[in-house]
Amino acid sequence: MKQIVYFLFAITILACFSCKSRKQEGKFEVGKNTFLLNGKPFTVKAAEIHYPRIPKPYWEHRIKMAKALGMNTLCLYVFWNYHEPEEGNFDFSGDKDISEFCHIAQENGLYVIVRPGPYVCAEWEMGGLPWWLLKKKDIKLREQDPYYMERVKIFMNKVGEQLADQQIDRGGNIIMVQVENEYGAFGIDKPYISAIKDIVKGAGFTDVPLFQCDWNSNFENNAQDDLLWAMNFGTGANIDDQFRRLKELRPETPLMCGEFWSGWFDHWGAPHETRSADELVNGMKEMLDKNISFSLYMAHGGTTFGHWAGANFPNFSPTATSYDYDAPISESGSTTPKFYKVRELLGKYLGEGEKLSEIPEAIPTIEIPTIKIEEVAPIFTNLPSAKESVDIKSMEFFDLGYSSILYRTTLPEIKQGESLLVTEAHDWAQVFVNGKRLATLSRMKGEGSVLLPAISAGAVLDILVEPMGRMNFGKGIYDWKGITEKVEIKSTQGIKELKNWKVYGLPSDYKFAMGKKYEKYVSPVEGGAYYKGHFEVEKVGDTFIDMSKWSKGMVWVNGYNIGRFWEIGPQQTLYLPGCWLKKGDNEIIILDMDKPKEIKLAGIKKPILDKLTGNGAYTNRKFDQELDLSKEKPFYSGSFEAGNGWQHINFGKKEKIRYFTIESLNSFGGDDYAAIAELEILGADGKPLSRQHWKVAYADSEEVDAANNIATNVFDLQESTFWHTNYSKTKAKYPHQLVIDLGEEKEVSGFSYLPRAESNKTGMIKDYRIYVKMDPFKF
Repeated sequence: MKQIVYFLFAITILACFSCKSRKQEGKFEVGKNTFLLNGKPFTVKAAEIHYPRIPKPYWEHRIKMAKALGMNTLCLYVFWNYHEPEEGNFDFSGDKDISEFCHIAQENGLYVIVRPGPYVCAEWEMGGLPWWLLKKKDIKLREQDPYYMERVKIFMNKVGEQLADQQIDRGGNIIMVQVENEYGAFGIDKPYISAIKDIVKGAGFTDVPLFQCDWNSNFENNAQDDLLWAMNFGTGANIDDQFRRLKELRPETPLMCGEFWSGWFDHWGAPHETRSADELVNGMKEMLDKNISFSLYMAHGGTTFGHWAGANFPNFSPTATSYDYDAPISESGSTTPKFYKVRELLGKYLGEGEKLSEIPEAIPTIEIPTIKIEEVAPIFTNLPSAKESVDIKSMEFFDLGYSSILYRTTLPEIKQGESLLVTEAHDWAQVFVNGKRLATLSRMKGEGSVLLPAISAGAVLDILVEPMGRMNFGKGIYDWKGITEKVEIKSTQGIKELKNWKVYGLPSDYKFAMGKKYEKYVSPVEGGAYYKGHFEVEKVGDTFIDMSKWSKGMVWVNGYNIGRFWEIGPQQTLYLPGCWLKKGDNEIIILDMDKPKEIKLAGIKKPILDKLTGNGAYTNRKFDQELDLSKEKPFYSGSFEAGNGWQHINFGKKEKIRYFTIESLNSFGGDDYAAIAELEILGADGKPLSRQHWKVAYADSEEVDAANNIATNVFDLQESTFWHTNYSKTKAKYPHQLVIDLGEEKEVSGFSYLPRAESNKTGMIKDYRIYVKMDPFKF
């Protein structure tokens, strides 16, 4: 009995010490040209890491890695849809215990910057907004829509319940809180930003500075007088240019880069993204020497497990499962050459009496030579109960958030050569007639029609649609999934819409995958199936499941959804954390939506993140295609100014067009390359036209091997990405042409051009010509 009493007493004392360590009050404030921590100048050196992209058992390891990198702060988003997956159903427990994550950071001597959105981007499903908002078809997202704002307030108050008492003056470690996120890339609405600011304050975040972050080109559009302003930019940027306008407006404000992009994220079908370690370190050094605070986005990217990966806008471009980001700390938490370069730099900028913490011991990696598949459950023989609908509707209408969906109806008599029109399948669809697959339709390629053979009346039409994550940027957040409009038959007699559908939802959770009627595995199944197997582990450790022989789908191990795979790459492995394995027997379930090439699986020690297959990056020039401008008359000619930053050109006249061509004639550096970061076309009122329906009709050259410098980067709303002509395989010479199809007729009065952000780089266009037409250009 005495032993129990002593034990309880000891636990109480330890709890008191722990509580005391978490309750040392301090003060963080905005001073003259510097931040002040407890009255002393303080430079924020923040490491952005995201708790949902790290298994909870590894949280402290990753936090210690950020500390060892030389950081004094963590920066993190709060993901609304992660915490409220169903309306009114909040979860801040277990892997979602954000309060505990901040406590662990404090116990390791790190401060925290919280970015609660409500929109966060982060290459995350719908930018962090919950899918169920789309059940209200007329909703206005990121605007003062009454229902949207009501739900935002409820969510933010829940975040406040978790984190408000962890502000630094209440004994916690939260020193700053962000209001919304990069709103300048979405629109201009100062009253909305002001309303979000009031909601954040109302949630209890009143004791630390509030700030907003944007790009130097648009931060004034929504700037609030009572918020701190931070700029976002990436490696190689001209840092003085990034802050020039801010310093003019607020000469005594502390300067901060809200996101200093250490690398970039990967898209399915595009090359693996990397950024220069030297340019990263040089940029950080320049900021430190100039007393500029920063947050390194990302210091550690991690993994977008499950269905949480989003997609880019305006061209639908889904993000890979790995969020490695070419960050200093790798996807699995290991050191990289970039890590050591950053650590060496930050070791020179320590405060008095400070020293770099030790690098935590690496988590061991293991190999799993053989993973045996024993059972299979075909999708079509394991369908759940159907719902019925006269008309095609998106999956949100059927109360499906994250799942695949099967639409089924019967066909009239089809004659050879008639077509099936699907408007629109979001995002990857397979078309079957009487169980035989006829075609696949990819939203990435803009596919929406199938040429049909002769088919007897009464045949069963199935369209199996897999969503690939809702768009997380710009107006693309309005991204309903499934088939969003209609399905029609096109014949010589006209177009007839198909009706009377049976609809089957296939949720992406483990319970649904596990509950199939499995049978003994004999051979791969075409049209999609769940494959179940087991493997033995003698000693647990991290590993990477090699999915290169499989086609497209998801993987669950011991009930954990470790993410999506897709044969097109560049990612060919899925990171499997050792903390999710167990000694002895382990279960694996694979949903392959198509048909694997081989039933071959293994766990390897290193990831494969840079292997594209034949369906890799899509260039915007057909084989032997060449733009013919010989009979075209330039609409406008001019010369750009040297240097970085937006340049705005007024034609001095107006013209109704659909196709816009910019032809670059030479460069300031005398090189043969052309590059454009962003391109805007100005309407009759002089304001930028919507780029939502734009497509690249032609690009004479694109770099898609050494980097992801595709032509669509000129309207991806990301100022740090750019189109660059090919330099790794061929050296195409001037002139260089880029043709944009606006997707609709518009009256134009000018255009705006943004060169790549880095200084002293290739492709800085000097002289140019503009051609415009209503009809397509000739090739």
